[in-house]
Amino acid sequence: MVKALKSLFILLMIAFAGLAFVNQQKPTLYLIGDSTTHNSDKETWGWGSIIPNYFNLSKINIENHAMAGRSTRTFIKEGRWNKVDSLLKPGDYVMMVFGHNEGSQPDTTKKGYRGVLKGTGEETAELTWPNGVKETVHTYGWYFRKFIRETKAKGATPMVLSMIPRNEFRDGKVIRADNDYGKWAREVAQQEGAIFIDMNRLTADKYDQWGADSVKKFFPGDHTHTNKAGATVNAESVAEGIRADPKNPLNKYLKN
Repeated sequence: MVKALKSLFILLMIAFAGLAFVNQQKPTLYLIGDSTTHNSDKETWGWGSIIPNYFNLSKINIENHAMAGRSTRTFIKEGRWNKVDSLLKPGDYVMMVFGHNEGSQPDTTKKGYRGVLKGTGEETAELTWPNGVKETVHTYGWYFRKFIRETKAKGATPMVLSMIPRNEFRDGKVIRADNDYGKWAREVAQQEGAIFIDMNRLTADKYDQWGADSVKKFFPGDHTHTNKAGATVNAESVAEGIRADPKNPLNKYLKN
């Protein structure tokens, strides 16, 4: 009996080791962003919690490193990007989407902690915090270029997404991000040779078709954060964006 239990234990250890080896060999898709990608998964959900349902997880791992309240600037400033960057290996992927928390004027107030400079240029703003620490603040596009270039340096593939549309309508149409953060995300992706998925447009097209009264059911508390059904709409838009581009290497990992 003891001998049989030992043999069973050894077999289980071998099986676990084999599974760990397989997981290490699979590529990983890392998600970075804010609460619209990763939320509490209770009343409000991020699309990043839904997107694994569209992938064959026997072929690819998915890790959601997005964090509520973060901007491109604070995701880097708090060391969150360094953590993801340290995990990257050749063959991995990084989906990056920001824009909901960047809008404040960057300064040393609580409100300005997350803000970035608008656009994609090389402009900077120099801040000195009350403790004497100096910080150089860059444009929205500059932070994306950092993500993209450092992803490529690890042999991984960067993918830039435009931010999800808010529940804001004007003249019967949802307000889009194609004149600011969505536009800048596209521009940087094109400049850096990164794949771009226009989640903002794909979802906004659906919202326009469904109308404001139908869309509001996706937003239980405010105009930005979706419930699970709303997160599913955005996850479907990401999957549609992948399928629409035959050159997107993630196609081979999507479920049929």
